[in-house]
Amino acid sequence: MSAQSRDRQAMLAEGGRGPFATLQRALRVLEAVDRHPAGANLAGLSRELSLPLAAVQSLVEALETEGYLLCQDGDWVLGGAFSLLGQRNREQLLRARLDQQLIELRDELGAAVYFSRYHDGELSVEAVASAEHAPAVEEWVDFRATAHASAIGKCLLSQLDHDGRRDHLSRHPIARLTSRTITDPEQLMHRLERQPATVPVLDIQEYALGTVCAAVPVTAGRTVGCLAASMPVDNVHRLRAAAELLAERAAPLMLAMAV
Repeated sequence: MSAQSRDRQAMLAEGGRGPFATLQRALRVLEAVDRHPAGANLAGLSRELSLPLAAVQSLVEALETEGYLLCQDGDWVLGGAFSLLGQRNREQLLRARLDQQLIELRDELGAAVYFSRYHDGELSVEAVASAEHAPAVEEWVDFRATAHASAIGKCLLSQLDHDGRRDHLSRHPIARLTSRTITDPEQLMHRLERQPATVPVLDIQEYALGTVCAAVPVTAGRTVGCLAASMPVDNVHRLRAAAELLAERAAPLMLAMAV
């Protein structure tokens, strides 16, 4: 076994937390299954990856749900989702899957759910799942110009480097939207630089009075994205649990983009 392989297995065995660690382990499971075209069983995968059997079972079941693995007579093989990845309609297929995942998450949370990206120097809300019982935030000021005041914007900016954040703020000067909006650029930069990747970003009425929001990173390859949920301020007691569920659901989105 090479030094790189030993380092990789040691990292897996540490069992890191959060969507990034889950994504990493899921990709390692796919790589291991790919090395066994005739199929790999759970016990063999557990030994090969130095992961607990229960953890491997949870991962392969999640990958089966997404179509990346298939169980045949007790052994796991690569699933049909991989046959779609090279087709021209890959983007449409991924978008349909994303929309469905957001709808399911909206109904589970009872809150509007968003998937957003930062590309070409701008924030973009790519998809929203809302309903009468889960209304979306009213965009009373352009989201692209208010990244400093929203959970989505701060989550995306926190994934950029220092120069990238400075560049964005130079093009979109900080403006006060509510009494809770951070208007000191240095204070904002300090918070963004200290934001841990595994900790959800919260917006407690910074963008709009009466609304709270939580966002978690969704990063794969060159994609800088986030998954977020918003709800009325009288549901603020539910925000932390919603953020934890968002973090749990971020891994399948990252996996879909990574492969």
